[in-house]
Amino acid sequence: MSSFVLKIIAIVTMFIDHIGYAIFGGFSFFNYIGRISFPIFAFQISEGYIHTRNLKKYFFRLFIFAFISQIPFAIFYKLVSNEFVLNIFFTLLLGLACIYIYDKSKYKILAIIASIAIGFIAEFFHCDYGFYGIAIILLFYIFKNNISLASIAFILATTIKYLIPIFKYGLYDIYIYILICTIIPIIFISSYNGKKGKDTKYLLYLFYPIHLLLIYGISLII
Repeated sequence: MSSFVLKIIAIVTMFIDHIGYAIFGGFSFFNYIGRISFPIFAFQISEGYIHTRNLKKYFFRLFIFAFISQIPFAIFYKLVSNEFVLNIFFTLLLGLACIYIYDKSKYKILAIIASIAIGFIAEFFHCDYGFYGIAIILLFYIFKNNISLASIAFILATTIKYLIPIFKYGLYDIYIYILICTIIPIIFISSYNGKKGKDTKYLLYLFYPIHLLLIYGISLII
């Protein structure tokens, strides 16, 4: 699969995830499908860092669209919860910063400690996917040259994430299904052929805030 195909899979499953809230007014089987999207976006950040021609512009795009998308995201998120959450671009931006720190650091252990601190910052400011999001972005970069190790690290991190609510609330089916569905995208990621495919630099950037407003409008009609 090319990067273009991976992005389409991520965008479609994200749309299904979000529209589920508009149709059902809460968590549904649509949201299980939606668990596929974020790990692909996390992987794409790692690939974006490796292949970008201008890292400053890459940071700037994520920064600008994080702010552009926050109001549409906040409006949409009212369908889910009254809690304040920062949209996914903030998570991707912080994850990219962790990759940069790790890549440029002479002492990798210090870079990992700094990334852990950034992960806690993401949790504190309620970034979407929080610490987990930061962790898997960095893990995909650390093991960029070994898809087997990347897969193991990703599956382990995801399992730990969903073991926490299982220990806290009990062994409910919903956590098992979410865990399985969140692991599924590693199949697509493992099929990545290293090719860019069609040029879709601004596809996600524009689609994200627009589809959130669209879905919120649908929810008002329904």
